[in-house]
Amino acid sequence: MTLRSEEAAHAQPSSSPRAMIGRDEELHILRGLLADAAAGRGGALLIHGTAGVGKSALLRAVGTAGTERGFKVLSTAGVETELWLPFAALQLLLQPAADGIRKLPSPHRTALVDAFSATQTEPHIFQVALAVLELFADEADRQPLLLLVDDLQWIDAPSRDVLAFVARRTRDLPVLMVTASRTHSPGSYAPSAQPDLPLRPLDGSAAAELLDAGAPDLSAPLRALVLERAAGNPLALVELPKTVRDAAPQLDDLPLTQRLEDAFAARTDSASPECRTLLLALAAEPNAPLNRLLDVSSGLTGTKVTLDAVQEAVDAGLVGLIGRALEFRHPLMRSAIYTRAAVADRLATHRAVAEAMADTPERRLFHLAAAAIGPDEELAAQLERFADTALARGKVASAVPALRQAAELVQDPRRRTEILVRAAESASEINDRVHTQLLLDRADMSELGPLERARLMVVSDKAAFEPDEPQRRIEDMVTTAAGAFDTGDVRVAENLLWRAAARCFFQDGDARVRSLAAAELDRWNPDPDAPVVLTVRAYTEPYRYGAEVITRLGNLQPDRQDGRTMHFLGSGAMVLGEVSLAARHLSRAATAWRSQGRLGLLARSLAGSWPRVYLGQLDRAREESGEGLALAEETGEWIVWLGVKATSGLVAAIRGETEAAARMLGELRTHRLFPGMPFAAVMAQQIEGLLALFDGRSAEAYDVLARAFDPDDPHYHSVSRWLLAPDLADAAVAAGTVEQARELLGELTESAVRLPSEMMVVAHAYTEAALAPDDTAEEHYTAALAALPAGWALARARLHLHHGRRLRRQRHYVDARNPLRSARDEFDRIGARPWAEMAREQLRAAGESSGRRHANTSDRLSAQEMQIAVLASQGLSNREIGQRLFISHRTVGAHLYRIYPRLGITSRGKLGAALAALQDGHPATDPSEADVG
Repeated sequence: MTLRSEEAAHAQPSSSPRAMIGRDEELHILRGLLADAAAGRGGALLIHGTAGVGKSALLRAVGTAGTERGFKVLSTAGVETELWLPFAALQLLLQPAADGIRKLPSPHRTALVDAFSATQTEPHIFQVALAVLELFADEADRQPLLLLVDDLQWIDAPSRDVLAFVARRTRDLPVLMVTASRTHSPGSYAPSAQPDLPLRPLDGSAAAELLDAGAPDLSAPLRALVLERAAGNPLALVELPKTVRDAAPQLDDLPLTQRLEDAFAARTDSASPECRTLLLALAAEPNAPLNRLLDVSSGLTGTKVTLDAVQEAVDAGLVGLIGRALEFRHPLMRSAIYTRAAVADRLATHRAVAEAMADTPERRLFHLAAAAIGPDEELAAQLERFADTALARGKVASAVPALRQAAELVQDPRRRTEILVRAAESASEINDRVHTQLLLDRADMSELGPLERARLMVVSDKAAFEPDEPQRRIEDMVTTAAGAFDTGDVRVAENLLWRAAARCFFQDGDARVRSLAAAELDRWNPDPDAPVVLTVRAYTEPYRYGAEVITRLGNLQPDRQDGRTMHFLGSGAMVLGEVSLAARHLSRAATAWRSQGRLGLLARSLAGSWPRVYLGQLDRAREESGEGLALAEETGEWIVWLGVKATSGLVAAIRGETEAAARMLGELRTHRLFPGMPFAAVMAQQIEGLLALFDGRSAEAYDVLARAFDPDDPHYHSVSRWLLAPDLADAAVAAGTVEQARELLGELTESAVRLPSEMMVVAHAYTEAALAPDDTAEEHYTAALAALPAGWALARARLHLHHGRRLRRQRHYVDARNPLRSARDEFDRIGARPWAEMAREQLRAAGESSGRRHANTSDRLSAQEMQIAVLASQGLSNREIGQRLFISHRTVGAHLYRIYPRLGITSRGKLGAALAALQDGHPATDPSEADVG
């Protein structure tokens, strides 16, 4: 027979941009976004609202408008039954772009093929995401691209992560992504930080107009009742009249969603048994091919189900035929048909679908599990074996749903909990925090042994870091790590103890819990040179182990390609204040994570931007903290976010970007984790103190900075406070509070002996010179300049400024000029404008004119533009730069198009000379780290 296609369902009159009632404002916004995208200024928008409020209709409307404007439209939708199936929604979205996948460069093509394959090793999620971004960029180069994603709340986690990655990177591409969701939860579902559009019920006049257009013959009482009960919900205004033509009792006080489901289900009552069976099969497996649905339905009814049943469902307005696939006209139709079906019919349908999908093991097992009516140990074992095979192939996302279902099918509570712990670990490994928490909530803590308790605590700490009661949490983690160690699982024990130790730094644990963690590590008699051991000792008792750890760090010859080792060593060095080594190791860790597409770990290693501030590498610190901030937001690494946000604010303050620094400081202080994180609080005080100092508010600056040295103040950190010692000394000299400062710094000399890191050497040398009385100042300046570590350019320039200012005050004008010139030139090179201007003022006061500084590269280029310019000058192609920075090669080209005129050049070949000239011989990257992007 000839089947009347319902592709018109995507262009039905009710969803036409010209016919939608009461949505003029929303359509105006969407048309504007389409116009921007057509002009190469892409974006993303989340539409959110309750079921039936018109989100799907609005997506169809923008799809129709996009087609009329020459866009290529790709669409997908979340399905509740596929929430746990990795890449299901993404695979549907990319089906029309299969030719483009084949034309991608080999690494991207392989990433997508492997992601969708049942047998290949699964690539990391962000390698898939970059491949999709490049695919869309190539497609959009030929034709603007419109991506429509419905029911985002039911999109599987890997697909959602990919969509979020793409949505954040469409700004320079002719690509518009519009998503729709019933929920508005930016942390879990929003595709990007771009605007959202809340879709509200229709107002009274629009609701009446829509009702009268669809049901003009309703009696006045019934019309009033429908309007009242529909409450402006467009789907209710269309569907409820179809079931209440004769009487009102059916419009009871049920919730609106349930009323709609009942209305949809009632429309199947008059359908043939073949049609109802077909609809239930579609509800059970929404993405099954039409021929397979017909086969399943035939097997269930015992008679051949033909296209007549399909046409019946189409004519009833329940489904549409899109190409060769059936789709429910609304997600509520699927849930209504499924939930209204008899339990026996649902179970039989799942068994029949499972038999029909023998060629797709994952789907077959899903339906067998759905057909189970109680514990089934054999099926649970099959699901566990499937998960084991998936994990062996690196397909972690595929293992999660299998383990979740296996846990539901076992009878023993202890074994169920063990399987749930495995599932939560796997979900955590792919950074799926939403499902990790759901799985954790199902685990029965009373059934946990010591090892499972430790594993669960590791997963819980990764999924949702809770800052409250830090001392108790640290103690619990140490005790649980001890239990895991005693079972023989050193790996889990080390992981948990390292996390407890990290809290000792981030939350500045008290002496008791620090000692507890260190003592537990000692009990294990570990290898003293093991990276995790060095890091735990640095985190927990820096004043006890600091000297030994620094010596061992200096003697190690680690594998530079091992990201995990380099990160451990770099973070250990950072918390001790061994800044040069920290920057070097974390840079190498970042290189390793970048090459593997591990964006969450890359964000952590980009915390190495903080040490670069003290090394005077402001441009590099600005680039890395900016990238780290974006990646931390993208991957949910919120502790990292605090650190890199503080670094960005500190860099902005030192560069003289007062408004930006103040804005970042405000964002930092209002983050929900900030109150329980002294490591971030002390950095916030530093930013605030420097802003006051640069603004001439020296007394206020001193008070702000002094709070970081008060153990009873929430901004105090027992170790990181020493990074503020030079700032405190500067403020004390300016405010006339030198004696108070000396008292606050009374512990410094002894502490520097116990912890001889670069941070402590600088703090001690600098403050001794800056706060010295006039009669001993010269010898202190000489000693301090000799003591400063070679790489600490910023502290050296500040000491020169201090020295010159003191000499100038003592009227030694000629002698003052040399250190002041050195300070000015170094501040100019670094980009520390407020201090550079101070040096110029002092030089003028000493009788020497000093011209205005020349703009350097960072004045003309943003942080990301600087990265791109440097990499392009090193000979990398646009694709290579895009892979390094996780952006589209088209975006790289757009940036370069803007960079050239700002640097006064016209071609790529002149970039190197232009950068060198602007930076006055200052390389954008360390020569020893030229391989780092």
